[in-house]
Amino acid sequence: MSDLSKYRNIGIFAHVDAGKTTTTERILKLTGKIHKTGEVHDGESTTDFMEQEAERGITIQSAATTCFWKDHRFNIIDTPGHVDFTVEVYRSLKVLDGGIGVFCGSGGVEPQSETNWRYANESEVARVIFVNKLDRMGADFYRVIGQVKKVLAANPLVMTLPIGIEDDFVGVVDVLERKAYVWDDSGLPENYEVKDVPADMVDKVEEYREMLVETAVEQDDDLMMAYMDGEEPSIADLKRCIRKGTINLDFFPTFCGSAFKNKGVQNVLDGVVDYLPSPTEVVPQPLTDEEGNETGEVATVTVDEPLRMLAFKIMDDRFGALTFVRIYSGTLNKGDTILNSATGKTERIGRMVEMHADERTELSKAQAGDILAIVGMKNVQTGHTLCDPKHPCTLEAMVFPEPVISIAVAPKDKGSTEKMGIAIGKMVAEDPSFQVETDEDSGETILKGMGELHLDIKVDILKRTYGVELVVGQPQVAYRETITQPVEDSYTHKKQSGGSGQFGKIDYRIRPGEPGSGFKFESTVVGGNVPKEFFPAIEKGFKGMMEQGVLAGFPVLDVEVELYDGGFHAVDSSAIAFEIAAKGAFRQSIPKAGPQLIEPIMKVDVFTPDDHVGDVIGDLNRRRGMIKDQEAGATGVRVKADVPLSEMFGYIGQLRTMTSGRGQFSMEFSHYMPCPQNVSEKVIEETKARNAKK
Repeated sequence: MSDLSKYRNIGIFAHVDAGKTTTTERILKLTGKIHKTGEVHDGESTTDFMEQEAERGITIQSAATTCFWKDHRFNIIDTPGHVDFTVEVYRSLKVLDGGIGVFCGSGGVEPQSETNWRYANESEVARVIFVNKLDRMGADFYRVIGQVKKVLAANPLVMTLPIGIEDDFVGVVDVLERKAYVWDDSGLPENYEVKDVPADMVDKVEEYREMLVETAVEQDDDLMMAYMDGEEPSIADLKRCIRKGTINLDFFPTFCGSAFKNKGVQNVLDGVVDYLPSPTEVVPQPLTDEEGNETGEVATVTVDEPLRMLAFKIMDDRFGALTFVRIYSGTLNKGDTILNSATGKTERIGRMVEMHADERTELSKAQAGDILAIVGMKNVQTGHTLCDPKHPCTLEAMVFPEPVISIAVAPKDKGSTEKMGIAIGKMVAEDPSFQVETDEDSGETILKGMGELHLDIKVDILKRTYGVELVVGQPQVAYRETITQPVEDSYTHKKQSGGSGQFGKIDYRIRPGEPGSGFKFESTVVGGNVPKEFFPAIEKGFKGMMEQGVLAGFPVLDVEVELYDGGFHAVDSSAIAFEIAAKGAFRQSIPKAGPQLIEPIMKVDVFTPDDHVGDVIGDLNRRRGMIKDQEAGATGVRVKADVPLSEMFGYIGQLRTMTSGRGQFSMEFSHYMPCPQNVSEKVIEETKARNAKK
């Protein structure tokens, strides 16, 4: 059996364009996994193997690969940085034990870095930080450190300092060991010398070393007392303390360098070995019941317990369906029968493979701590727990965000309809934030996703990968409806037509709920006027009607229903009668409760050069945006605003025109807000016209 203390399951995550994929390439080169490094800007990197990734120079799918460094096994997942694909980051973080957060030396802490950092905090993943691209114009290591503290409210523990900056960046100083690593101009990662600290940096290194030692010894009271008495702790003791603090998320060891120029990556790899946890040092995954409530048991990472593993990604490639799994406990052998606790069905394990981006190595067995792919599993979705049939269990389920944008698509020719159905089925299994439904009236296929780019890529994959030519409609915003005032009302459902009749009377109050609360139902009936066994039917009736509001047929959010009285008939009352009564009550009362259209508001983060700030803010105001914050950086200004999604279509083109191609932006869903009257009337009119055409 492999030694689990030598395992490191790590992810590399950052804002789009901070250099994650390039960093991964360098790690693979240094660990001997690849011999020629591919560059992202040439469209040749190893982990970006989709055509769409190579073309756009961004990572869309998280790719998995395994390599070795100093006797340690690294299972690495390179995750996307673009906000539309955050779900990839989220589910990767769920199964990792540690991460490398990459920040751009000139761009600093960018919008997506914040989202990913927040996800990593929620998943309690220990991280080291790598400040990359210090060879670029405008790079400033110390400014980025300040941003990590201010924007992320994190505590960076500086482990290396840069020697020179921009074009003069030649290497790094290891603060702990007081050694300088200087690379030559050959660009080869192995061509470096270890020297004394440059004379002009001695004071700075000592200043940062003192901060490092003071922070580290706080993890050990005895060491701290000795240090206060003037005793210098040994390097081994300091490393032990740094490791402890990193695993506890008290601070984040911070390294610097340039992945593209092959400088400083070795120090990061050493940091992963020295400071990030092995699978056994991480707080174990809690086990839950089918409703998602914790049972009090945990999945301890050990080969001695029954098999438990989590499917965290489904991928379809030229060899068939791949299910990526992380094994938490036990061992898995080829030919084993396992139970999918979400579906209750068992499956036999056929082929198991270790992935290197899109190449694979066959495996006959795997154990706790491993990340691998299983070929050809049926009915497994992201977030399902796979376990030993004799010891069923559920690992913590994954929760995915609701889509906020949709488009209608139809195949160009009749022959492609079936092909499109099969392709979309595979894509939905791969990406839980991508949803599909069929409009029953028009027969159109509606694709729903997290943003314009998300759906753009999906359509592109359908065209290229699956060869389905599509006619694509205009993007549609996921509007919702809600109510603004409470209503007290009564409804009686009576039907007498020979034979047994139907009777159900309900007295109820409907009121607006807290934003984000969804649908809540409670009963305060006393004296048995409505028997308890009919409560679920009444709740079902109201809840079923929430799918379609009264204004324009959009789903209704945030409504509380209280059943306080009613009446029943000993013979004619039934569950179905009360369910129909609840549906009638909803139709009767919602129009009286001040129904209102609400729209998705996006958290928008725009980067613009200084001389275009006024234009960008003016444009956001015209789009009904609320400016929240402005932050000046070395190379430009970041403007944060809340803007309705309906106003953001095609924004990237407009932003590039305004900023001569230098502006960037990202956005993610924030919350729902009421639509202004004029917008609301227009949307209702358009929706009704569209429905009438159908």
